[in-house]
Amino acid sequence: MEKVLVTGASGFIGSFIVSEGLEKGFEMWAGMRGSSSKGYLTDERIKFAQLNLGNKQELKTQLASLKQELGPHGWDYVVHAAGATKCLKTEDFYRTNTHGTANLIEALIEEDMVPKRFVFISSLSIFGAIRETPIKKTPANYGKAGEISEEESIYAPILLSDTPMPNTAYGMSKLSAEHYLHKLDPEVFPYVILRPTGVYGPREKDYFVMAKSIAGHTDFAVGYQPQEITFIYVLDVVQAVFKSMTAPKALGKAYFLSDGKIYNSRRFSDLLQQELGNPWVLRIKAPRFLLKGICKIGGKISRMTGKLILLNEDKYYILSQRNWRCEIQPAIDDLNFHPEWSLEQGVKASIDWYKQAGWL
Repeated sequence: MEKVLVTGASGFIGSFIVSEGLEKGFEMWAGMRGSSSKGYLTDERIKFAQLNLGNKQELKTQLASLKQELGPHGWDYVVHAAGATKCLKTEDFYRTNTHGTANLIEALIEEDMVPKRFVFISSLSIFGAIRETPIKKTPANYGKAGEISEEESIYAPILLSDTPMPNTAYGMSKLSAEHYLHKLDPEVFPYVILRPTGVYGPREKDYFVMAKSIAGHTDFAVGYQPQEITFIYVLDVVQAVFKSMTAPKALGKAYFLSDGKIYNSRRFSDLLQQELGNPWVLRIKAPRFLLKGICKIGGKISRMTGKLILLNEDKYYILSQRNWRCEIQPAIDDLNFHPEWSLEQGVKASIDWYKQAGWL
């Protein structure tokens, strides 16, 4: 039975990867901090590996101890899903997303535990707000149905050949981790990088905030320039993870992941409203300069109090970005990746779970 380590296994995406791996017949190892919750990892078949990615020497000791059970070469596959999406300080993003990734890779190499494939979960956010100048005039009835066709789209998609220009600390730290990986010889350390767009689904907390707001009769949007958004349901990310483990053409490459559709800024909130029973909603659209001021204040308060506030500098850039289109054809070609979840299906499954879990 092949063995798979998933770092960040207690988190949103990581916990789904563990569950799917069990269904596929893998021996699944949940890599996590000692303080992390096992709430989503209750299957008795799961094996646990306490890993301190922040300290390479301690990590090497932990790996050496695990080899006694794993065998001389460790795990067959490693999925590095651990990462920080919210931090009080910029250096905290780098400590987790960049240095934590480097520590894990170096420890695996030095302990002779290089896997057959190392799958790194990165993000579309490493590219920042590029290709934001419309390439054509806005068509009549643009986005009225919520979904925008490629013919209607006024922005060019972000391509793998584009130069990343991250505008958030999160995106910068993930890009730095990618740079580290690209310096490695993929024949010696076999890796693949996945860059999903906005990932949603059960257990996810950021889109849940939007659902909670709509349930409370308020929907908040930013900016007046047209916005084209992309999404991907968590199980489609998981699909890509397992396909990338063995896809021969994927070695040393990076791929965008989305459901292949383009949406206007209202589509997701409209579906949330529908699944919540169509409560009345006050829709507020704030100019970008106002949001920027609010987010700067929020960031200062967070640093002063030591408590994260939802609206901060990183959040401003995420909310105000106009173009989230990305080209997924390379993932289709090389990984045989085919999104299975429509936005309608995914939102329904998410809201059903939020209700069952008592979040709503």
